[in-house]
Amino acid sequence: MPADQTPPWRLSVAPMIDWTDSACRQFHRRLSRHALLYTEMIASAALVRGGATHLLRFDASEHPVALQLGGSDPAELAQAARMGADAGYDEINLNVGCPSDKVQSGCFGAVLMKTPDLVGECLAAMRAASRVEVTVKCRIGVDDQDPEVALPALLTAARDAGVTRVIVHARKAWLKGLSPKENREVPPLDYDLVRRMIAAFPDLTLCLNGGIPSLDEAEALLAQGFAGVMIGRAAYHQPAEILAAADRRIFGADTPDIDPFDAARAMRPVIAAHLARGGKLLGVTRHMLGLFAGRPGARHWRRALSECHDGTLADFDAILDGLEERRAA
Repeated sequence: MPADQTPPWRLSVAPMIDWTDSACRQFHRRLSRHALLYTEMIASAALVRGGATHLLRFDASEHPVALQLGGSDPAELAQAARMGADAGYDEINLNVGCPSDKVQSGCFGAVLMKTPDLVGECLAAMRAASRVEVTVKCRIGVDDQDPEVALPALLTAARDAGVTRVIVHARKAWLKGLSPKENREVPPLDYDLVRRMIAAFPDLTLCLNGGIPSLDEAEALLAQGFAGVMIGRAAYHQPAEILAAADRRIFGADTPDIDPFDAARAMRPVIAAHLARGGKLLGVTRHMLGLFAGRPGARHWRRALSECHDGTLADFDAILDGLEERRAA
């Protein structure tokens, strides 16, 4: 299927707190024109009660881009979803997967797996308020829940609310006893359960998230029947390995794979704008540390960028020029 007919959620980069900010998304967009990008989770309360509308800002180059919201109050989420749609996002997503203590204390995120009816109310309210698609990202269960029961209950609630696409992180979350980092690694993956849900919910589009390490694995999972794959940390730490060939391999684009050097050069206007606003160079380049992972000079690149906290655009150019000279030597 040609790239312009393949939905962007065929491959997406997961929402990751403190990582997938606008600078990160603009960088990822330099590597793939078609992959769907997600914001960090933004609390609906911050937008509706806190007036933090600056959190909705993004660059037009980021499209297609989705806003992920965290919350558990249907009316508040509806207002936040409307704000996101008005801001121009292509999708509004509800987080039902984050296990952090802060999120739990706000009674949203993964703890909502325990109350699928409330999730359904939230999603229905968001859909009624938003003119763009509303989706949900969930776990397969939390704590002592039986995933064979918890996941179908959540999917049923989403479907009954009119949602047609769900992203499933194919692990349980343990709300006590494991850190957020451990919750991304310790609970075992259960792709088979999510695969069975494809047959059980033929009217839902199910995308898979969790532990996908490479573009090869993403292609294999798509071939197995998953409608889409969402990649998180691998896309962040090895962005070129995941995204530079994605337009050709996942979306069928008849275009050359992106050269990491070209992607880095294309970030110059983003860096310049960030510096002009008073930001630090590392505020942008921290997202680029893994750009040359697995390639000659990767260690030099990471070290040079990491040490150049207060650098200028000329410093960035010098680092990139030095890497190109090393590659040519």
